[in-house]
Amino acid sequence: MSSIEEEKKDSAGLIERMAEALELQSEAESGQKEAKLPPMPWCGADIGGTLVKLVYFEPTDIENSNTPTDASVEPGTLEKIQRYLTSTTAYGETGVRDAHLQIENVQVLGHHGTLHFIRFPTYNMSQFLDLVKDKNLSSVSNTLHTTGGGAYKFESDILETVNMQLVKADEFNCLIRGIHFVDRLLPNECYYWNNPDPLDNEASEKVPYDFKNPYPYLVVNVGSGVSMLAVRSHNDFERVTGTSLGGGTFLGLCCLLTGCETFEEALDMASKGDNTRADKLVRDIYGGDYERFGLPGSTIASSFGNMHIKEKREEACKCDLARATLVTITNNIGSIAMMAAMREGIERIVFAGNFLRTNPVAQKTLAYAMEYWTKGTKKALFLQHEGYFGAVGAFLENVGYTDDRSPSPDMERKQTVTKAPVISESSSKEQLTNGSVENHIEASTAEDVSL
Repeated sequence: MSSIEEEKKDSAGLIERMAEALELQSEAESGQKEAKLPPMPWCGADIGGTLVKLVYFEPTDIENSNTPTDASVEPGTLEKIQRYLTSTTAYGETGVRDAHLQIENVQVLGHHGTLHFIRFPTYNMSQFLDLVKDKNLSSVSNTLHTTGGGAYKFESDILETVNMQLVKADEFNCLIRGIHFVDRLLPNECYYWNNPDPLDNEASEKVPYDFKNPYPYLVVNVGSGVSMLAVRSHNDFERVTGTSLGGGTFLGLCCLLTGCETFEEALDMASKGDNTRADKLVRDIYGGDYERFGLPGSTIASSFGNMHIKEKREEACKCDLARATLVTITNNIGSIAMMAAMREGIERIVFAGNFLRTNPVAQKTLAYAMEYWTKGTKKALFLQHEGYFGAVGAFLENVGYTDDRSPSPDMERKQTVTKAPVISESSSKEQLTNGSVENHIEASTAEDVSL
């Protein structure tokens, strides 16, 4: 099949996805008129070990709504909550709304509105609860749909402080549901790096990937720790392996080695460093390439392998140590993911989680390693909303969304897509065709925890 024919096929597939959602919309609207709606505000939370992620639906038509939900809410209360959450991108000293990730024109149970994505450090949970109490957010709903380990850890504190009951949902179920729901809203949610080079930003290019028929795939959720799930259908998935060496390890080691205090500071230092001043390379051992096994001299033979030499320690700066830490953690994750995919007979590997937030170095390191070691037969795939999928899944539990197999009839967003390439899985040297996609979302979210 020619590249032009492939492009037409890809475009037709994406347009078909949008048409399916539009076709079902009118039927859904008529069917939900008599339905009893959950009380607003509609939101979902993923309470992780490092960050709390919150997804909030802002209705833009609430003033004209006559739904049962509105009748049960004190006039003006929802507007006050909405105004507070959407009028700023910062809450206190550490809360952040990722405005660049918001999804507009979403239809949820008869309401049109915007999905907002908010995060704050888990260690500031007490301040968040004080804020909820101060703003009287619990006056409109006494339940909060949650997922993540913190839903158990902080359950009593939340009940005692703001008198809200937690409705807990399975973490992995929320993750998978969240991924597929957002992908239906944004067909270019998934992407890969073409010509990935961690050292050359100009050489690398972000390219949309058509995730319409993804099964089976391996999702690698990189938070404080790492969990890897083999996903064979919307309701058939299992955790197949993981590692304790994740984003929390990177941040902890950077704090010890460099004196930094935040994830952002650690990433900034890593972006300026050179890991080869700390790592022992193949050329340090063989004087060049190890040709018998096809190992270039630039391949890392031992992470931090030069740090036992006093002169090397004196040459390496803190930024070099941060970079070496980042590369060490990332390479380990990529290696385990590749072996897990081979064992499970899976071609697609999707990396998610907030370790990848504003972290192109880690993304490109994963992408480069995956291409190199598989000779181009596997691509490292990434997602725009990286660490928010668990919270999205909790939000779906809140509004009663149940069908994970087809485009949602009552939750739909129009997205203009000209083309998204499909990567051949059989060719060892793929010919990648770049596409143009109209999308205002750039990659960047929050720090997460998997387990």
